Amino acid sequence: MRRFLAGESEDMTWFQNWTGIVKQAVTDGRTMRRVRVVSVPLSDYARYGLDLARHNNAAGEDIRYLDRRDAAGLPEFDFWVFDSNRVAKLHFTDDHKLLGAEIITDPSVVVECSTALDDAFHRSVSRDEFAARIQSP
Repeated sequence: MRRFLAGESEDMTWFQNWTGIVKQAVTDGRTMRRVRVVSVPLSDYARYGLDLARHNNAAGEDIRYLDRRDAAGLPEFDFWVFDSNRVAKLHFTDDHKLLGAEIITDPSVVVECSTALDDAFHRSVSRDEFAARIQSP
């Protein structure tokens, strides 16, 4: 992130493992998508994430963006849905460092989170559209 904030180019070697996983999953017919609910204006961390998302998208993951002001009714926590049968509820420190994930298999929670993900996905815009919107005056 330091390099990003300084406007320096970054060696993306450290990220190749993840983009390789994404490429293989997509090749195998799996869908990888997520919606990032963000506050505008973006924090430095969120701007860095937006920049990195272009690599995820190029690998086949569909990362979309939703302004927090348009996210009413969605869960107030970060989560991932896996294969429509597991939810990983993410836990963070106050300064946004990932502490870990709680795996939930309760069908009612999985359905609730899956529905919320679909809702958020349809309200969101592509990474590229979002980047163009926030960078235009």
